[in-house]
Amino acid sequence: MAILENIRKRTTILILIIGLALFAFVASGIFTADFFTSGVKVGSSVAEVNGKELSIDDFRQKLEIATNNSGPTASSLQLVNQVYDQEIRNAILEEQFETLGVVIEQDQIINYLKNTGYAQNPQFQDANGIFDENIFKSAVADWKAEENQFLYNNWLRTEKEIIKLAKEQTYFNLIKAGVGATLNEGQLDYKLATDKVNFQYVRVPYSSIVDSTITVSKSEIASYIEKNKEDYQQEKSRDVQFVLFEEKPSEKDDAAVKNRILKMINDQEVSDTNEIELGLKNTTDLATFLDIKSDTKFDTVYRSKKEISAIFADSLFNLPVGALYGPYKDGNFYKVAKMNGKKRNGEVKASHILIRYVGSQTADDTVIRTKEEAKEEANRLLREAKKSGTVFADLARDNSEGPSAPNGGDLGFFQEGRMVPAFNDFSFDNPKGALGVVETDFGFHVIKIDDKADLVQIGYLSLEVAPSEETSNQLFTDVTKFEMASTEGGKIFTDLAKESNYLVRPVNKIKALDENLPGLTNQRSIVKWAFNEETEIGDIKRFNVNDGYAVVQLTAAFKEGLMSVADATATVLPKIRKERKASQIMSLHKGKTIEALSSDASQAMSNANSLTVKSPTIPGSGSEPLVVGTAMAMAEGETSGLIEGNTGVFMIKVISKELAPDVENYSTYANTLKNTAASKVNTAVYNALKEASEIEDKRETFY
Repeated sequence: MAILENIRKRTTILILIIGLALFAFVASGIFTADFFTSGVKVGSSVAEVNGKELSIDDFRQKLEIATNNSGPTASSLQLVNQVYDQEIRNAILEEQFETLGVVIEQDQIINYLKNTGYAQNPQFQDANGIFDENIFKSAVADWKAEENQFLYNNWLRTEKEIIKLAKEQTYFNLIKAGVGATLNEGQLDYKLATDKVNFQYVRVPYSSIVDSTITVSKSEIASYIEKNKEDYQQEKSRDVQFVLFEEKPSEKDDAAVKNRILKMINDQEVSDTNEIELGLKNTTDLATFLDIKSDTKFDTVYRSKKEISAIFADSLFNLPVGALYGPYKDGNFYKVAKMNGKKRNGEVKASHILIRYVGSQTADDTVIRTKEEAKEEANRLLREAKKSGTVFADLARDNSEGPSAPNGGDLGFFQEGRMVPAFNDFSFDNPKGALGVVETDFGFHVIKIDDKADLVQIGYLSLEVAPSEETSNQLFTDVTKFEMASTEGGKIFTDLAKESNYLVRPVNKIKALDENLPGLTNQRSIVKWAFNEETEIGDIKRFNVNDGYAVVQLTAAFKEGLMSVADATATVLPKIRKERKASQIMSLHKGKTIEALSSDASQAMSNANSLTVKSPTIPGSGSEPLVVGTAMAMAEGETSGLIEGNTGVFMIKVISKELAPDVENYSTYANTLKNTAASKVNTAVYNALKEASEIEDKRETFY
């Protein structure tokens, strides 16, 4: 409805845009100014950056590409935000490129292509396997002439991305070229990090004055906000509260499923035919029985104990063949397990040392050993492995030529048939601890049997405990009653919920493009409703959510701009109180010695040792850069005046300083400063440009 309303309000503008769109054109070429598609797009804008509109049609095309390339975990709004952020970045930087005249030449595109998949494609290589730009240009021309839209359009997008990335690289490199650090700056950085100071101090904490003794008026808070406008800007946001009605099975549903599964254990007489239907206990075809009766199918795989649910592993693994366990509750399922088969020592854990030879399957050019030499080496290592005190893992790590060498030759557990025949036979025919040499196509193996484990095949008759139709209907009735009472009964939402023992959950400061709400996860529909122009404070609406319903009330709406006194009080009040407390403490103790301050304020004199300007954390007080910086500037034996710190008012007396020795050359420290600053250029410059730009975000209109 909000979109239709916006369209109706902007009918004249839309007619004008559609009229202008009739004059749109598209041009494209090869490594020229018109190499990629450009033109006027029909439709509204998703954003406006410094007066330039970003077409919603173009945005949707890029969003579609991003959606096709994304994984299954990315939500639609996450992709919208990703594409939006990239488009804003492109618009801001493109404006800089145009102003500075940053252009990309043909040779730069070619050089960039040499580092992409295009250069590795044999289609674009010469007879020597080297990327040939003329072959590539000819191919692009053919794509265009033959109207091979997929390949041609794909290249146009790639070319645009190459040009964009190359422009960014050029632009940021120009800025980085001006980033540097002098030797004096390197020396200062060295001193700030290594010069140490030791001092005594007395701290009068701000907490020594009770908050309630500091009276702050609304007008003072308003004045503070006005003086610090930049710190108290807020986005458009909403507060809501909701009651969640979860659709979950009742005790009656739980009991019904348990009774159903109990009836399936033993044989049952079919009333119509008087025939006996075999139950789980006596069935001779477990797979078919479970396929028909169970919510989970028969698993034919033999599994080790560690693969069985840890809670029930001991009980299940020790069952005799044919025995049952259950019914028992496992998550949302009632289960009865039946032991269908066991394999004694069905799984082996082994380690090996691989010795390759010329002609073995994994041998490469570095292998020069003959088959006879490989066999002799394997037997030598076997003798070594059998010696008392030898650690097989160390021997394998130092001698094995297989991929498991870094792990001490450990192959982990494996079942019969997983290894090549000779390796498999030795592993399963010999007891735990056995050592031996076998030959396979990979080479000679020195094998050690580390462990053996039994395997079992268990069939699970399982029935999910889900809400019955009766339970679902009752939930819908309860939700409907609550919704009607809260919208029509005249009672306060929270009071009504309390009467029915429903939990009211508040969610504050929801942003227009949020989608995940605490306790509700992805509920974009609720957010859009809360920001709808027609939704008023106090309005209530029911929403279908995952596994249930939510009855939601809009409780507050905040406009973009300077925060109100009520909204800012929680953060402003502690700051004003801190200023007042600092003033009171300094006025009360002005002119006192450090000993008098300690006595009068009942605060112990403490020591702080080996502090640097770059590490200004005082034990028990936290980070106090002004205090430590003051100490560093003082002479040994000198006492400071009162210092307004982060956690209290300080007075310090410098005991000693440990000045770091001068070094011969500070170029290393200067280069570190330079590299650190250069590494921050891309992010810092873009953030500064974005901060200075006028951006109108219209995403919420469309998404």
